[in-house]
Amino acid sequence: MLITSPANPRVKAIAGLRRRRVREQERRTVVEGRDELALALDAGVVPELLLLCPDLMADGVLADVLARAEALGVETVHASRAAFEKAAYREGPDGVLAVVPTLQRRPEELTLPDDALVLVCEGVEKPGNLGAMLRTADAAGVDAVVAADPVTDWGNPNTVRASKGTVFSVPVAAASAEATLAWLDGHGIPLVAATPDTATVHTDVDYRGPVAIAVGTESTGLTEALLERAAHRVRIPMAGRVNSLNVATSAAIIVYEAVRQRG
Repeated sequence: MLITSPANPRVKAIAGLRRRRVREQERRTVVEGRDELALALDAGVVPELLLLCPDLMADGVLADVLARAEALGVETVHASRAAFEKAAYREGPDGVLAVVPTLQRRPEELTLPDDALVLVCEGVEKPGNLGAMLRTADAAGVDAVVAADPVTDWGNPNTVRASKGTVFSVPVAAASAEATLAWLDGHGIPLVAATPDTATVHTDVDYRGPVAIAVGTESTGLTEALLERAAHRVRIPMAGRVNSLNVATSAAIIVYEAVRQRG
């Protein structure tokens, strides 16, 4: 099947998934890009639909993607450049786009090891920061990432893109801050809260054993609810004039300190 018109109903339906309300109602989202799709497939995701534009694809990519789609029995639709660019959400698309089920999971649905390392992101607004933290979590072997009181959703196409598809390889969940704290308490996982308002440096805390590292928004940081329940409050030493780092950078620094200690 070849779609040539940007006004095609299927193209418009895919473009509609840019809106969170639509994603949540339909429980679907979009994965765009060959690398992101490959990682999603490796993680066991089965797309509902593949939209491909041969005119935008590099040599050899079409055959590779088609072979994987055929093996999974996924419906594949070709689109003209104009139609594909209408469905795509990023500039300079590479001609590969998939519609996949969304990641709507609660923390209690996660399976954790006894010495779980968890990253909690409270109220983080920017999909790019969430995506960057997922890449860190994937690289560091974090067991789960939980969005507490999320402002954006894990299915946001920009989160998927910024994560390079690791949103499918790292167990993720979303819940209110209170529900997240109750879940951590139920698993006996102490919380380490990142904040500039403490004398304790992040390297002075023992991260061995089960532990959750919490980071908040760059503008206001973690809420009092999480700070009050934290077993430790830690700061990253700052030698310059600014008093905070990008939240994804802060998460990476503390997570890798935990990885270093855990061996």
